[in-house]
Amino acid sequence: MIKISNRIAILLFFFIAFISCKSDKKEEKAIKERPNIILFMVDDMGWQDTSVPFWKEKTALNNLYHTPNMERLAEQGMKFTQAYATAVCSPTRVSLMSGMNAARHRVTNWTLRRGISEVKPPKGLLMPEWNLNGIQPTDTIERSTHVTTLPQILKENGYLTIHTGKAHFGALDTPGENPINLGFDINIAGHAAGAPGSYYGVKGFKKDANKSSIWDVPGLEKYHHKDIFLSEALTQESILAMDKAIESEKPFYLYMAHYAVHTPIQGDSRYEQKYIDKGLNSIEAKYASMVEGMDKSLGDLMDYLDKKNIADNTIILFMSDNGGLSALARGGERHTHNKPLSSGKGSAHEGGIREPMLVKWPGKTKANSVTNDFVIIEDFFPTIIELAGIENYKTVQKVDGQSFASTLKGKDKNNNSRALFWHYPNNWGPTGPGIGASSTIRKGDWKLIYYHLDNHFELFNIANDIGETTNLAFKEKEKLKVLAIELSNYLRSVSAQMPIQTNTNKQVPWPDNQEVISNI
Repeated sequence: MIKISNRIAILLFFFIAFISCKSDKKEEKAIKERPNIILFMVDDMGWQDTSVPFWKEKTALNNLYHTPNMERLAEQGMKFTQAYATAVCSPTRVSLMSGMNAARHRVTNWTLRRGISEVKPPKGLLMPEWNLNGIQPTDTIERSTHVTTLPQILKENGYLTIHTGKAHFGALDTPGENPINLGFDINIAGHAAGAPGSYYGVKGFKKDANKSSIWDVPGLEKYHHKDIFLSEALTQESILAMDKAIESEKPFYLYMAHYAVHTPIQGDSRYEQKYIDKGLNSIEAKYASMVEGMDKSLGDLMDYLDKKNIADNTIILFMSDNGGLSALARGGERHTHNKPLSSGKGSAHEGGIREPMLVKWPGKTKANSVTNDFVIIEDFFPTIIELAGIENYKTVQKVDGQSFASTLKGKDKNNNSRALFWHYPNNWGPTGPGIGASSTIRKGDWKLIYYHLDNHFELFNIANDIGETTNLAFKEKEKLKVLAIELSNYLRSVSAQMPIQTNTNKQVPWPDNQEVISNI
């Protein structure tokens, strides 16, 4: 009996080992078959900073810029005409990494030094205790948001995760300043700062070649003292990282987060002269050359995928983190660089939040297609996870984003009755149309902005007035009230922070406050 029992036990052991091995191989095969994913994020790129028209017609700005690789991507994939981010960088990047709306995650302004708000409040308002230390992989850092990040989920499901370029997720001297602590296997040039010291390799990508500063781009020493533009160096390093992923036989997620076209506006010598020859002033020629250098990077990555025969199994998503800079540092008239959109970076107007967005999903997305479906930056989180074929994932945070995978498959979602929300209880610094502490709702064709400083409203019909030239707040009072109630209910539901009015020492009232509404 003992011998028979031993024999059965041995057979049972080998049977279990066989089944387990078979299961492991099946899981390993499933992981290998997952698509590679490239998220190509541009910094401060406006809706019109491209030769790809995202409006109903091509404009003078579309004819000015030269972005042949964006055109190529649009021809191979889907163009989104109503894609939104937040008005400044850190809130967008935190929403991307967490799937949370900015009103919920409370990283509502740009971050840099631990415990320090880099911008003083405007006269009349005291900023709330927003999460100025950014996102963190732990709940032990003060004034920060603990999240399960997008790359961490991808990494746990077999992806090699690569971060290239601008991080700007967490403040200096916190774990979140290093992308490695947020789920990335490889970090190329990412740190706490949201802009480069310089775009020039000859200057070591430093603000001052003779001393260090918080703005100096880290980890690119091999390119120091070489005549190379930062966008090119980041692209070359990304290609080397993808080589490592291919060698590892893992699918990869490349977050290609360019510092371009953020200030300092410095010309890319490969393209600057052509724009001078077009008659642009010095600043705008430099800016346009930075746009084209960014586009060249996109083309180089697409060429790499073709060369390695992996283009058919690689999804590319193209997005910008906020609207194009227009309030300062540009050539020409302020607040006009995103026309027909009003204003630019830092503004609740369309010029500050509406972005160029393209997606190529081989075999799923119809080539040269266009959608008018609403998309907002937190939607990227659940969408990318779905594109990767990952199910049953868990997060410590509540995810607000909605997947747009069905839109990519050509299914009509009719989601434009869905409300989109923005919340910025902060001060950016410059002034201009739509710039200032505010809360915003877009629902259908209508958009309502509530300004915290003086409790006034702007109401626009975006379908009829994309340039936000006519404030309908006094003419369409009933529509305003309905939107104010929905905006307020949402803000209360996520415990959104509001500034304090210094003259009363009380919180700014919600948009649906009866006294506020009665003053319209």
